[in-house]
Parts: sequence; C-alpha cells; structure tokens
Amino acid sequence: MSPRIKKIKKQKIGKMKFKPASKHRIGKLPKLRKMAGRITPSIKIKKIKSKDLIIILDFGSQYTQLIARRIRESKVFTKIVPYNITAQEIEEIKPKGIILSGGPRSVYDKNAPMPRKEIFDLDIPVLGICYGMQVITHMFDGKVKTSEEREFGRAELFIDNSRDLFANLPANLTCWMSHSDEITKMPKGFVQLAHTLNAPVAAIGNRVKKVFGVQFHPEVVHTQRGSQILSNFVFQMCGCLTRWTMERFIEQSIKQIKETVGNKRVLLGLSGGVDSTVAAVLLNQAIGKRLYCILVDNGLLRKNEVNSIERTIKGNFDINLNVIDAEKSFLSKLKGVTDPEQKRKIIGEDFIRVFTEKAKKIKNIDFLAQGTLYPDVIESHSPLGGPSAMIKSHHNVGGLPKNLKLQLIEPFRELFKDEVRAIGKRLEVPESVLKRQPFPGPGLAVRILGEVTKERIDILREADERVVEEIKKAGLYTQVWQSFAVLLPVKTVGVMGDQRTYENVIAIRCVTSDDGMTADWVQLPYDLLARISNRIINEVQGVNRVVYDVSSKPPATIEWE
Repeated sequence: MSPRIKKIKKQKIGKMKFKPASKHRIGKLPKLRKMAGRITPSIKIKKIKSKDLIIILDFGSQYTQLIARRIRESKVFTKIVPYNITAQEIEEIKPKGIILSGGPRSVYDKNAPMPRKEIFDLDIPVLGICYGMQVITHMFDGKVKTSEEREFGRAELFIDNSRDLFANLPANLTCWMSHSDEITKMPKGFVQLAHTLNAPVAAIGNRVKKVFGVQFHPEVVHTQRGSQILSNFVFQMCGCLTRWTMERFIEQSIKQIKETVGNKRVLLGLSGGVDSTVAAVLLNQAIGKRLYCILVDNGLLRKNEVNSIERTIKGNFDINLNVIDAEKSFLSKLKGVTDPEQKRKIIGEDFIRVFTEKAKKIKNIDFLAQGTLYPDVIESHSPLGGPSAMIKSHHNVGGLPKNLKLQLIEPFRELFKDEVRAIGKRLEVPESVLKRQPFPGPGLAVRILGEVTKERIDILREADERVVEEIKKAGLYTQVWQSFAVLLPVKTVGVMGDQRTYENVIAIRCVTSDDGMTADWVQLPYDLLARISNRIINEVQGVNRVVYDVSSKPPATIEWE
C-alpha cells in the first residue's frame, strides 16, 4: 500500500517587501538609538517601484495572500492594500490592475467593508473574487441575498462566454466555492460569463468599465485552470509584462537591507529552521558581521536540536551565533499553564526578554530580524487592517510586547514557506535546512496539551524523534508538509509484561500541504504506522498508547494548539 501524497510544487518568487512596524502589525515599535537612551520614530523604507503591478484590496479573506502568490508565480509583482484605500492613493501606486479579495462578511451586513466608489472610475481593470464580486454587484445596483443552499467545496463551472477571463479555457471545469450568498439581479451594464448548478451567476463582466467578477476562488489549487484565469486578467486585460525574476528579488532585497540598516547592527533569532536560516543568510550577505544571531535554547526544542543547528551554521556560514540557555526561565513561567494562547504569549514575551537582555550587551543594536511568514500573520490578525478573524496568535506576531525598543525587519512577512525555500536555494543554503519540515516557534509547548513540564517534554521529545526517523526511513520526509508527535493530556489503561499500566497517549500527525493554509492528512501505509507505534510504546518510557490524527485543515489546524 502506498501513501496518498501530494507533490509539493516548486514556486516562483515575486518581490519581498519590508514594512516598518505599525498598528496593523504588532504594535508601534520605535527605533532605539541606545538601549536605554532616546527613542526616535520608526524609519522609512524605500519602496521598490514596478512598472507592472497588481494591487489586491484586502476584505479579510483567509486566501488573500494566495491571490498575490498565484500572480507572483507569473512573475508579476502584487501588493496587498487595505480595502478602503483611496482613489488618489491608488493613482500614486499606479497599478495596472485591481483585485477585490474575498471576505467573511455579507454585503448587506451592518458596516460591511466596502471599497470607495471612485476606484471604478480610474480606467483600471478590476476583478472581484467571491465577496469582491458581490461588492461589485451591490455597488452597481445589482441584488445579493442569502442563498437557499450554501455552496462550499468543489463545483462544476459552466462557461457561458469564453472571452476575457475564460479565454482559451474548456467549456466547463471544476472550481472551488465558499459562499452562502448569491446574486439574484445582475448589476447594470454587466453580462453573465459563467454559472454553476447552485449559482446561476458565477461570473460577470462589464467590458466598458473593465470590471469583472467571479463567485469562485481561482487562487486555490482546487480550481482547475485557476492560475490561467488570473493570468488572463493580469496579461490580457491589464497588459502586464513578466518583469520579476528571482535574481532581481534577491538583489533588491539585499539593497534595501543595506540602505535600511546602514552602519547599525541587527539581532536575529535563529531557530535553525528554513525561515530564520534563510533570513540570516540574506542579511549576512547584506551586512556581514553586523548581524548577530541568537539561538535561544528554551528547553522546548527537539532532541539534539541545538547541537545540530550549531554544526550547520558554523560549518557552512561565517555568521555570528550565540547560544543562550534559557530552559529554566521558560519552564518556570509555563508551570501550571494549560491555556494554548497563554502559553504562546508567555513564550513570546520571554523570548523577547532574553533578546532584550542580550541586546543591551551589544552596542548600536537598532534592529530585530525575524523569519515571520504570511500564514503566521493571517492566522493571528489581518496584516493590513482588513476584517479577517483571528484563529490563533503566533509568537512572532502576537506575543511581542508593545514597548519593544527595536525596529523590526521581517523580509518574508508576505511570503510562504515554499517561496522562502526557493530563495534559500538561490543563496546556496544546504538542502538539509531547506527541506526541513516547519516547526512551530513556541516549540514542543504547543504539541503538549495541558501543562508543560520537563518530564512531559522529555516524553514527547523521544516520541517525536521516532516519528521523524521512521518517516525519513520510508522516504517520505520531503514529500509531506509536517510529521510529528503530540502528547495528549490523558492517560489510558494498558498491559505491559502481564502488568497493568496507566500511562500517556501519543498522537501522530502527518499532513500534506502546498502552503500551510490548507492541509490534508496523509494515508500512511499500515506497516509504517505499526512500526512507529511499536517503537514509541516499546522505547519511550511513560507511553502505552498511540493514535493517528485523520483531520484536515480546515476544520482542524495543523498543530493541535
């Protein structure tokens, strides 16, 4: 029996963008001239200009960044902006196209987010997706109401007009729907372009105004030819050219870092994972020895992880690296804590405290660099002021104290994991790092349900090592997104050596994903599951039962906390 595993596609990279700290991100973070001295305002980062630019108005969809990503794959730069951006601000940006994202609201809700009417008078092509299409309908005097049947998941799309968005596409294809409202009256000046069995109006267009809309999500992988639909909009309707290359991305990023940092110094929290390591190499190329990497051993890392990271970094790169043993501090603060959000906050705050204490010993430290990715941001809060709901906080995002006196540099804040891997490959980061599976910032603490203690960490650490070892032996480690163990807050009765036991339960989690936003559980071969289970029960003291998690994301998240 072979596992059902999705191949992770290689993705092309668009532009990286630096953002100074703001209220839309993690709180105001003033620049520090001296660690205990005067405070100056946050610095201004020069914007990289592009002749071919698509902007996306963010209405709070969990998929907003996926739209940007799909367009970047076509080597066209995209920028996400607040949904209420003014027409004047858009004219200053000079985009060649505007996309209205989806969102969790209904257009007839009180205080429903709406764009400014003037944006439709700029003679710039507009594409509305899901909620974005309903916004267009509402603003052009059409009718939107709650549908009798909610349409969620795959649906067959029938194309009624093969021009414009659907040029060079088959007459019908599978699309991904996620809506509970429908258009009951076409907006003035629009024609119907497509429909499904449950949505009589699934795509619309006004060729005079250059305004179009689709009820489905072309940005998700479940929509057949979704990337081509977006490409039709970007290239045929907006007239963009492919100008963004990987080499230019890295070149411009290094240039920005040099201009931003100047002769100051930067601290970076190095976990040894893909994000922080690639960020360290990028910053090292830009500022060299003015980069100070700190590895905080919080006692929540995997078995032998600290030694492995030190060998990798010192064996491949000429980067300053300091290891801080802070296990006692973290575990003492986590004592008695069981709430997942509280764990994350405690870990985030102690992480920054350790950094601050270290920074005081280094002169001219003005910046803190992090490998924050977009999935971390979108699950914590809307990154640009949109109305998306929080799912969970992340230590890089929600745990930072408001009085942190360092200016943030987050080069990958609008990128996905596979995009960072592609950057790392160009920067010659070792494959052992680039192919490393994602590991949560709070470490094993969010894989221990209930109180985090040294004893429970040791149990999980040993169990997790067996899971990873067997997945690697089976040749599946680089094909799946994540594979790990979780320690549950329950004990069960067992029999070992003719004696009754009452010990812990370990859950195994193994998922495939393209970007971490959605995920499917992997149908591991039974013999592999049996080997993992047998090894954990026989080799890890304190465990007498192993279970397998068969939940997808959504509705579950990848991590258990």
